Amino acid sequence: MKKKVILLLCFVFFISCEKQDSSDSEITEYEWRTKQFVFDHDGLSRSYILHKPLDFVENSPLLFVLHGFGSSATTIMTYSQMNTLADENGFMVCYPQGSTLDTGQTHWNANLEMSNINDIDFLSKLAKQIQSNYKINPENTFTSGMSNGGFMSYTLGCEKADIFKAIASITGTMSGKDWKNCNPSQKIPALQVSGTNDTTVPWDGTMSTAWGWGGAPHIQKVMDFWADLNSTTKTEKIDFPDIESSDKSTASLTKRTDGINGNEVWFYTISGGGHDWPGSWGNKDISASQEIWKFFKKHLK
Repeated sequence: MKKKVILLLCFVFFISCEKQDSSDSEITEYEWRTKQFVFDHDGLSRSYILHKPLDFVENSPLLFVLHGFGSSATTIMTYSQMNTLADENGFMVCYPQGSTLDTGQTHWNANLEMSNINDIDFLSKLAKQIQSNYKINPENTFTSGMSNGGFMSYTLGCEKADIFKAIASITGTMSGKDWKNCNPSQKIPALQVSGTNDTTVPWDGTMSTAWGWGGAPHIQKVMDFWADLNSTTKTEKIDFPDIESSDKSTASLTKRTDGINGNEVWFYTISGGGHDWPGSWGNKDISASQEIWKFFKKHLK
């Protein structure tokens, strides 16, 4: 009898330990640094990649990086190398995935005429969810992007300046509708990188108006708009050393400073440059990724 009781107690103890282990496995998630998630929006399952820096802490900044037309979140994560900068500087990075058109290309609907996808709402709600989930400082949420991702960053700057506190566009510009209607609820800083020989998004404003892409003037006038919006009063010109002899392009930066709340507008001209992400391909005198973070870091609250 005594032996049976001992065996019974051992069995109960074994079962209770198994239940405890099972419970832990259900509620404990292994630590991750880069992971893909799904966000349901307007009946679509939208994916995004999130990178958490090595020493992530609450109130860290959040940086969105938006891919170009026909590209992907994975592609821009790879060539921008923004994860490395995130680990070095302690900010979180989100790489959302654009939805696919009937023609097969991925895109961001930057107030264009090619789709009815509400990317303004999708990206804004995604930013708020990440802020809530990871206790991100809402005053330090920024957006950047390549080409169509740059267009979308301007769209968010025009319509969701209460969420995205600064914007950066690499080889993008404002869509025709954004140029005609942009009226941000808040004054926010803006950064632009443009190549003078870019034939995909010409810097002189001659982009075709088909599908709502074109309509904005020369990119210099676009930057004047953002500089005036922020009431900047000083201008500084910086020429970068030509460190890549095999590349014929050169880089310069025009800073418009002393704006409202210390806001600045930075415009990088890549003379002889094309539709490139400097530092990854094309011009190597600057790193677009490093310049983006340098700009956002200057505007941290």
